[in-house]
Amino acid sequence: MSAKSILIIRCGALGDLVYATSVIDALLLEYGSDTLIDFICTLGISTLFDKDIRVNKVYTLKHKKIPIWLSSDKKNIINASNKTKYDVLINFETGKQFEALAHSISAKKKIALSLINNLIPENKTHAADLIRYTFKEIVSKDVFESSFPKLIGTDTSEIKNKYNLPQNYIIVSPSNSHQEKNKLNHRAWTNEKWIELITKLNREIQVVIIGNKGENKFFNKLRPFPDTILDLVGKTTLPDLVGVISNATALIATDTGTAHIASATDTEVFALIGPTPSNVTGPYKTNKNKVHIISSNQECAPCYKTEVMRSCKDNICMKEISVDMVLNNIKSAQLIQNQ
Repeated sequence: MSAKSILIIRCGALGDLVYATSVIDALLLEYGSDTLIDFICTLGISTLFDKDIRVNKVYTLKHKKIPIWLSSDKKNIINASNKTKYDVLINFETGKQFEALAHSISAKKKIALSLINNLIPENKTHAADLIRYTFKEIVSKDVFESSFPKLIGTDTSEIKNKYNLPQNYIIVSPSNSHQEKNKLNHRAWTNEKWIELITKLNREIQVVIIGNKGENKFFNKLRPFPDTILDLVGKTTLPDLVGVISNATALIATDTGTAHIASATDTEVFALIGPTPSNVTGPYKTNKNKVHIISSNQECAPCYKTEVMRSCKDNICMKEISVDMVLNNIKSAQLIQNQ
């Protein structure tokens, strides 16, 4: 099969889009470096590809659920495909709101995640593997087996000069996407433990704190940080954030987008996991990266999106992860001194 223009639909959260990047190099290796790869994604995370020369064009959807006839974004995508028909459309979304869009886009061949579930081996449970098996039929075995999520951010020298980054530093990423919801954040570690970890870790190595714009309400509960901490909360663009993470010695986070960025840039990641199944939604482990899952191994976990989680009033799965557990994992990886 020949394919020189390919459109990919992936409109989930940041981690979902990170997983989808495994298709990029696979397509370029299979069909040539001149293959044009376009993406459809949500507005808030579309800038992920701003510094990625592998991606030709990014279409954004401000509203995913509204029908085509009410969506100028969807109509623009369809009209563009009618003018220049795509060779392949790959739909990584399983929601019904994308079926009509995928049906209306002009493409010679269409592939959808929703149609290949019965072809995925039972032992391949991770969300990133579902993505990979979706495009397996259009690439060779060698290409498929070497294709994993990969991100390209702002250039290393530019990043280090812009943010005055040292040679070695560990990133602490305390927040997650459920931070501001007015209910128990089951995936969150306690603020007190983040403060203790940051303070102790900062005695051993330069610590960089990252977080999104608009999260200052949460981070003010952790501040003031020690004077030597580099606080980049709300100061980085998404491509810059990728660059900062890719140049780090390691990253510490809960099950959230920054952990997925770390695994996709081969930065060693320490993920504090409680209610979510790490083998499904945790940072994706490959033969090129190092992923450490830190868990208190509660009998009730994982419980994400189950009745157990809905009735949970005290996320002991996260509370029982101690600061020493995290520090000992980092010491075992020989990233800081064992004292």
